[in-house]
Amino acid sequence: MYARNVTFRVKANMQSDCIHAFENQILPLLRKQKGFQDEITLCNPGSQDAVSISLWEHKSDADDYNTRVYPEVLKTLGKVIDGTPRVQTFETVVSTFHHVPAVA
Repeated sequence: MYARNVTFRVKANMQSDCIHAFENQILPLLRKQKGFQDEITLCNPGSQDAVSISLWEHKSDADDYNTRVYPEVLKTLGKVIDGTPRVQTFETVVSTFHHVPAVA
């Protein structure tokens, strides 16, 4: 399994709009993507910092999403976030929600 970790800053007083965008626009797009497994979005009510973690069956699935769909997601979020999100990618080695095969 493969993970994309996206950190970003939500504009002041826009947290509920950001959550609404994830629930109603971004999640439906993600669910249509090959290899998509799960999405976890975290917001801190005391700050503008947020994190979005998506889990993918294979790295190639996440890469395809990043190339084809993520630019559309950025346009959607442009109204509610400040600056450019920071994207990091990881191999998932341990998960309590998903079976992750041992890495040799």
